Amino acid sequence: MNADLTLLRLNRVLLAAAVGLLLFYFAVYAVYAVNLISFPFDYDQGEGFELVDTILFSQGEWPYRDTETFPFYSSNYPPLFHVIAAPFVWLFGPAYWYGRLLSFLSTLITAAAIAYAVHRASGHRWIAILSGLAFLASNTVYHIGPLFRQHISMVMFETLAVVVLAGVNEIPDTRRRRRLLALGLALILAAGYTKQLAAVTALAAGVFLFIRQPRRAVVWGIMAALAGVGIFVWMNWATGGEWWRQAILANVNELKILQTLALFGQWFGLHGFLIVPAALLVLYELYFARLSIYAIWFVCAVGINGAASGTWGGGDSYFATAIAATCILSGIFAARTLRGEWRFPSNYLSRLVINPTPKSPPHDMERGLPDSPLLPLSQGKGGVRLALARVGLIIIPLLYLGYGRAVLHMPTQGAVFGTLAGALNIPPNAMNGFYDSARTLDGQYATGYANIGHLVTQADIDAGWSIVARIRESEQPVISEDAGFTLMAGREAITNPTQLLNLEKKGLYDGGELVRMIDGQEFGLIILRAQFYPDVVLQAIARAYTQTETVTMNGFNYLLLRPKP
Repeated sequence: MNADLTLLRLNRVLLAAAVGLLLFYFAVYAVYAVNLISFPFDYDQGEGFELVDTILFSQGEWPYRDTETFPFYSSNYPPLFHVIAAPFVWLFGPAYWYGRLLSFLSTLITAAAIAYAVHRASGHRWIAILSGLAFLASNTVYHIGPLFRQHISMVMFETLAVVVLAGVNEIPDTRRRRRLLALGLALILAAGYTKQLAAVTALAAGVFLFIRQPRRAVVWGIMAALAGVGIFVWMNWATGGEWWRQAILANVNELKILQTLALFGQWFGLHGFLIVPAALLVLYELYFARLSIYAIWFVCAVGINGAASGTWGGGDSYFATAIAATCILSGIFAARTLRGEWRFPSNYLSRLVINPTPKSPPHDMERGLPDSPLLPLSQGKGGVRLALARVGLIIIPLLYLGYGRAVLHMPTQGAVFGTLAGALNIPPNAMNGFYDSARTLDGQYATGYANIGHLVTQADIDAGWSIVARIRESEQPVISEDAGFTLMAGREAITNPTQLLNLEKKGLYDGGELVRMIDGQEFGLIILRAQFYPDVVLQAIARAYTQTETVTMNGFNYLLLRPKP
């Protein structure tokens, strides 16, 4: 009995340490979010074009346009995130802060939904808190969470949908069940019209509902499909077919298998401490229980989105949905282990490893202790559950502590972070004195063009305004590969390089008019960063323009090109 009390006390100490470590990462995340919200320029490539989409929607215009005519701009993303942010344009004008704030709040809502799902399934408050914090502590979520990008909002809608639908078939009240079914499917539609990758969650939800109640799944699936297709057809008609061309055809990109494998390795290296228990719970449900929506969601997100991470325009952010599913499943696994709630119905597997008859009377610990994380266990197979619970008292919090060590990321400068980094001997391995364990797992093919996670400095802000000053000096239109500079200068955003490249890769882009204007030196200034334009455009720029200046901002060299004499 003394040994049991010692285990329980040690468990509480280790759980408190795990909560404290993940709360530290939440503090780092909050500092990062505040830092980015105050930054007035593109931090991640493409943020400026998300802002352009938002501005167009605020003006009642579609961003899905003909890229062969001036200003050669189109978006390839669904509209919902930009529609939600559009009212901020009416109130505050073009700015990055409100889009980044909305994304940051989306991650907090997602974390809360994860914690709720785990608590509802297990009743274990501290594991539920750890599960939500684990999502926010992920390097991937940290990187993209406060960006003016639509991806993390998609994950929020997906997670809310799955949590709503998780137990919907077991609700006896018909009216309430129908309301929740409608809400869950509406959230899936919202996720899909935030970003196309949400099709994975629609698939997972459809499979889950079908294997539980086939007739109900078919009826509700048809209604949801009609609503989704209706919106799709209306948008395609309203944009003269550009919605189909820009957002669907141009988004099917080639797969680089080496990049996919490298990103899978990075994902497991960072999240393996949670992936293993999540996978074990999936196997348990497959052999000893019923498959939950969380298990199906996890398998679909890992398999499909993980494979898609190797496409042009993909990356580690494609694992964000799988990370949310991982946090829920690993949390349920952890709570069940601590509370001794595993059940092993008799089948060929349980008969191999579990003695179906008790060898001794129930131990005192099986009857439950005051403030114990263990619930009373039955006789027979309860001995196995008790053993698992005892081991889990130590192993479970160590898994979260191990996860906390694997995802280490923090500034290494400043009064607080600098002192802590010095004490722990954590050297910076990223820009502006930042350490990020994800970078240590960046292989040759996992490394992308994105350089995010570090904090920006006043020098970055000053460099950005210097580029804006150059744009204001030009009497002619200006092309900038980052749209934020032209927006802050009060100019119109011209072109969307990655979308032009997407179209060119599908044979859907000619570029004749843009090339003619470049050859005619009709732009007073062209600003390049990653040079993500189609080759025909880059060749025209090389013919007619010459680099006259380089400005470094946020670790990138912005090349300023002016017309050749």
